[in-house]
Amino acid sequence: MEWLLQYNPVLLALFATLFTWVVTALGASMVFFFKTIDKRILNSMLGFAAGVMIAASFWSLLKPAIEMTEVNGGIAWIPAATGFLSGGAFLLLIDKILPHLHLGFPMSKAEGIKTSWQRSVLLILAITLHNIPEGLAVGVAFGALTGNTDIQGLSGAVALAFGIGLQNFPEGAAVSIPLRREGFSRLKGFWYGQLSGIVEPIAGIIGAYMVVTITALLPYALAFAAGAMVFVVIEELIPESQREYRTDLSTIGAMMGFATMMILDVALG
Repeated sequence: MEWLLQYNPVLLALFATLFTWVVTALGASMVFFFKTIDKRILNSMLGFAAGVMIAASFWSLLKPAIEMTEVNGGIAWIPAATGFLSGGAFLLLIDKILPHLHLGFPMSKAEGIKTSWQRSVLLILAITLHNIPEGLAVGVAFGALTGNTDIQGLSGAVALAFGIGLQNFPEGAAVSIPLRREGFSRLKGFWYGQLSGIVEPIAGIIGAYMVVTITALLPYALAFAAGAMVFVVIEELIPESQREYRTDLSTIGAMMGFATMMILDVALG
């Protein structure tokens, strides 16, 4: 794996986030095989995605940010807390501004600035919002490799990309199949499902480029991505996974997702 260190971190971030996008598309392709999805399975899948994101936020982002600041002689909690809260505030701002509508809700429940956009557009924007922090997190992790020849850092970034990709499969299915219930054709369900993941390479490149350009931002950027991901988990994934049916399935899914990501990060990172 060491040979990857010779490549530009921004290019590595692009490849990694393209991988997470492809896995999202693979998950979205499940709409061609299933017309509906059992709510219990959906809740478990959403819980798993939430668990992965929570674990990644600490093991792959906050912990390295704290350790990095300590090594440089800084006050460890300042970048971590500042970046974390800033990431949450950023997603809160987008949530309040960007017009979007969550699956299963009527148009009257649309959030963000009021608009005359079609229901389909609002649904896709809500799904896309979830993927911004994931792409940003992977991009920042690879951007941290600038001037770093430590294989451990590369392994950690690869583990994060793999973990995000892993949870993107059920997430892609959790998007495309319910779109069928909204009246979309199988092809449109797949198209919009995979399209929601295209924001990850975009966010990944931006995150990696910012870190490569301004290296002092790195611990703040890592914590920022963590805060953005935790916001999405608390604001969207957990409430959605706890709707209508037994909540123990989504809770078990979250525990499994957290354990999976923790194992990946500790074993590879």
